[in-house]
Amino acid sequence: MTTARVFGLGLMALGIGIAASFLPPTARPAHASCVDPARPGVTWSRCDFSGRNLSGIDVSGGTLGGARFMRSNLINAKFSGATLDRAKFVTADATDADFSKVRAVGTDFTKANLTRATFAGADLRRARFFHAILVGVDFTSARLEGADLLNADFSGATWVDGQTVCAADSIGQCK
Repeated sequence: MTTARVFGLGLMALGIGIAASFLPPTARPAHASCVDPARPGVTWSRCDFSGRNLSGIDVSGGTLGGARFMRSNLINAKFSGATLDRAKFVTADATDADFSKVRAVGTDFTKANLTRATFAGADLRRARFFHAILVGVDFTSARLEGADLLNADFSGATWVDGQTVCAADSIGQCK
């Protein structure tokens, strides 16, 4: 191969790289599984469902790591046994949702409304519940090591021991 041809191929590759850098940061190729319907066992890894009405969905046992449900309506949703590592539920309404036995390591529930949700047996290590509404939530046997609970409202929540019910003024910790 001639030096000119090698140089030309290098410039072409550089041009493709520069052109790709002008794409909007949100322009990502959709994963084929992101268009799959909600059902138990679905694979929605790294899919973006922000702002959607997904009330009552059943994705129990699904693989949803890195998925985004920011500002979504997830009332009465069923996530039981799903993998939710690093998913984002920021400002989502997941009232009465079932998160029992989920693996949600590093998942972000910042400012989410999780009133009466169940996290029984969930792995919530390093999850973020900053300013989350956790009124009446069931945390029986949940793992909360390293979780960010700053300003979360635990009023009436059942704590990890399955016995303690948090007092009405439990902000940032179960009292």
